[in-house]
Amino acid sequence: MEAHAKTILKAIYDAAVRAVQPSTLLPKKLAISNGALAVEGRQGRSYFPLTGRVYVIGAGKGVDQSAPFWEALFHDRLERGALVSRDRSFRGRSERISLAIAGHPLPDRRSLDSTERCLRLLGAARRDDCVIFFLMGGASSLLAKPAPGLTLEDKRRTTALLLKSGMTILEMNSIRKHLSGVKAGGILRHAYPARVLTLAISDVLGDDPTVIGSAPSFHDPTTYADVWRLLRRYGLVERLPLRVRAYLSRGVRGEIPETLKPGTTLSAGSPFALLANNKDALLAAKKEAGSLGFAATILTSELSGDTTTRAGELCSFLKRTKGYRRPHCFLLGGETTVQVRGKGRGGRNQEFALASAIELTGHDGLHMLSAGTDGSDGPTPAAGAFADKTTVAAALHLGLDPRRALRDNDSYNFFKSLKELFCPGPTGTNVLDLKVVLVY
Repeated sequence: MEAHAKTILKAIYDAAVRAVQPSTLLPKKLAISNGALAVEGRQGRSYFPLTGRVYVIGAGKGVDQSAPFWEALFHDRLERGALVSRDRSFRGRSERISLAIAGHPLPDRRSLDSTERCLRLLGAARRDDCVIFFLMGGASSLLAKPAPGLTLEDKRRTTALLLKSGMTILEMNSIRKHLSGVKAGGILRHAYPARVLTLAISDVLGDDPTVIGSAPSFHDPTTYADVWRLLRRYGLVERLPLRVRAYLSRGVRGEIPETLKPGTTLSAGSPFALLANNKDALLAAKKEAGSLGFAATILTSELSGDTTTRAGELCSFLKRTKGYRRPHCFLLGGETTVQVRGKGRGGRNQEFALASAIELTGHDGLHMLSAGTDGSDGPTPAAGAFADKTTVAAALHLGLDPRRALRDNDSYNFFKSLKELFCPGPTGTNVLDLKVVLVY
């Protein structure tokens, strides 16, 4: 792809990500007013009375960026805090808040240790104290406490199965919640009787608080029976680790208590505020595209379904778009799914770009970037990839077979050979994926 198009695509992506980073977002959304925390959420302004001591717990990609903000906001009110992230994007030091790194997308020993540190801190909170729980994408892996009788390896093997199954994040997290001692309201149980306010940056379609991060501070409407049916539908029951299969079977028989359900005292008394989501990133991208001379249109913030199918549909639309008086930028957000059948390496954004490249062959004036807002895409160092009409021709010149790479889920090595990977590194946030398309 020509350098000028890449520069524009990168600038639009950067603007989108910058708008939903904690360091940018929190000072605009939170303030102390008359002894209460004023929260400017997507549903309007609300107030959370501050009494006793304040504790801050956080989990997700980029939560470490928030450490200096919490210390400046609460001053002497802040007792202690603990933030668990995938990477360190904040390089400074924090006096009262501990910062930890844990495993993602698979939980690891650091996930267990960091979670226990958070739970010990919550155990010190008392009835009049306030707990601020800051939740971002990635928390399902970063906060890990296997249910009684299960091991970390059980959780890792199960999570690996789910990630390759083609499940949606809603489906995947419903299973994770039933194998955990901290998800589906676990934070509320450990913080009780202190009051908990959850502040979230959403990484799920629909922004459902029962799904974000597997709902560590929210109730769960799903049951063990729901989970069992889901695993049957995807053909995974017989592939589960033996202890996991036995544990879920006990849950279906009613031998294990269900997860925290709506209407309980814990869930009813714990407010939730959504601070930002994929729409906010898209709006920032649209503004940036406009400043660069493009008429900009947001097509959707809820892109979902099979990656290759959705790429084909988008390209069919793009090939019909003609007659614009000035350059146009189309923006899409969401999260598609990939059922991994091959033995290659890649992620849903790189696969989306590869499928699009095949469809766009020979069509002038179309340039695309498909990338994750967290700076990563699958088990690769890339966030996504660039594609246009020259991608396939360049690949064939190098002896690469685009369709074979797509069948083998090997989009990473395909784009690496072409030097068309997009590798911004950890961005300090996560609000699903972005597709940026320039039409000249």
